[in-house]
Amino acid sequence: MKENQKNTGNKGYRYRPVYYFAMAYLFTWIFWIPAIFLPENIAMTLMILGLIAPAVVSTVFILCSGSDALKKDLKDKIFGFYKVKWLNVILSVIVFAMIVVCSILLSLVFGQSINQFAFSDDFNFTGVGVASALVTIIIASILEEVGWKGYCEDSIGNYMNWFWESVIFGAIWSFWHFPLLFIKGTYQAGLMVNPLFVVNFFVSAIAMGFIITWVYLASNRSILACIIFHLFVNFMQEKIAMTPETKCVETIIVFIATVIIVIANKDMFFEERHVGHILE
Repeated sequence: MKENQKNTGNKGYRYRPVYYFAMAYLFTWIFWIPAIFLPENIAMTLMILGLIAPAVVSTVFILCSGSDALKKDLKDKIFGFYKVKWLNVILSVIVFAMIVVCSILLSLVFGQSINQFAFSDDFNFTGVGVASALVTIIIASILEEVGWKGYCEDSIGNYMNWFWESVIFGAIWSFWHFPLLFIKGTYQAGLMVNPLFVVNFFVSAIAMGFIITWVYLASNRSILACIIFHLFVNFMQEKIAMTPETKCVETIIVFIATVIIVIANKDMFFEERHVGHILE
């Protein structure tokens, strides 16, 4: 019965997640891999172009889909202010702020400084200057969510519950950042001083995938809600003076928060009523 629903649902459109990920990786890494070997100022330009790729691929997939329902769905997810549950967006921001506070407080036990509650003078990636770094954070928040929420997450969620979708998406989204480790001036390249910091980045990205899926679904699949949350997370991660050691502690707190969110929203994460019918 479920197979028939998949074939007849979604108003005739069939999602293609494997093809999407292949294209998103290709058109990102085609910029990022050469950037590894080029001067920092050129590398930063290529880094930003690669950052844009998932949103471009997602938009092309939708515009070339031949599905009016899919096109309308993207428009509603970006511009549908009525979809946003503002109280839940505020709650998600508070949750992440509490994660940061708890992480810093817990890090004090391990000898880290109370001065981490201050704002840092600079951003964690250096290749584009302070003003351009802020612009890059804003661009990343917008374009990553347009790309990943515009097509990607729904393309996986169409075939399974949102719990397993979050696991798969989190792993793929995490590994998508891999070339950035070798591009001078990026935040990820700064982690290479310690293998633990590198592992922590990729593990934490998987856990964060659950939280941002919660933000997405709680606001009726609103990209706008995710952009607001993503922007806040990026700003906090860049401007709060947490040490790399504290960010390892933060990952533990994020996992605890993820477990609480999943348990508190079991129907959201484990229901399968949407399978094959996301566009309906």
